[in-house]
Amino acid sequence: MAESGRRVLTRRRVLLGAAALATSACDSSRPREGFLGVMERFNQRAQSALFSPTRLAPEEPVEQLTPPGDFPHYFISDTVPVAPAGWRLEVGGLVSRPRSFSLEELQRLPRTGYRIRHHCVEGWSAVAAWHGVRVSDLARAVGADPRAGFVEFRSFDSGYYSSWDAPSALHAQTLLAYGMNGQPLTPGHGAPLRLYSAVKLGYKMVKYLTTVRFLPEASGGTWEDRGYEWFAGV
Repeated sequence: MAESGRRVLTRRRVLLGAAALATSACDSSRPREGFLGVMERFNQRAQSALFSPTRLAPEEPVEQLTPPGDFPHYFISDTVPVAPAGWRLEVGGLVSRPRSFSLEELQRLPRTGYRIRHHCVEGWSAVAAWHGVRVSDLARAVGADPRAGFVEFRSFDSGYYSSWDAPSALHAQTLLAYGMNGQPLTPGHGAPLRLYSAVKLGYKMVKYLTTVRFLPEASGGTWEDRGYEWFAGV
């Protein structure tokens, strides 16, 4: 009986220990640790393997455009952020020619546009036509180092930021957009400059840009630091 009792007690301890481990492993305040961290790294490897730098999202027909008033506005500041006086985009990190760009200087770089569907993590989608400069063209303009495997984007929207894997950031359909539906970008959609791409979910597309940095390591993100998926591919 004593030996049997010891076995039962041991099993109970094991079960309690496993439960405690599972609880700590799923602590949402530490999304990069324990079981959550393991699954995040697994998802990132799986999505990276599935990602194709040459695959393009299909263009949507004009009649699929979402009416401007129906395309949701998102920002984390208390009110719509407005660009500070003298706004410029600072570009640095692992680059040979760090510099800042005015909007007019960005507009003199090669212009690219496309009309694709936007996908939000909340489940809705919408279609707009975006135009601006490819991140890959910006990278060439500043001499981005090939060792920079990640790109960080920061904003004046209460410090909102995100970091991307370089292949996604340099994808042909990843833009620094300064226009929407043939018009200059409005404050509600991220003026004067926002990130837009066919290859990521909406929360990765930083609006109200201030800084682009080419980095050797990922730096996280506003929502990613709270447990949202880091790769967030579409």
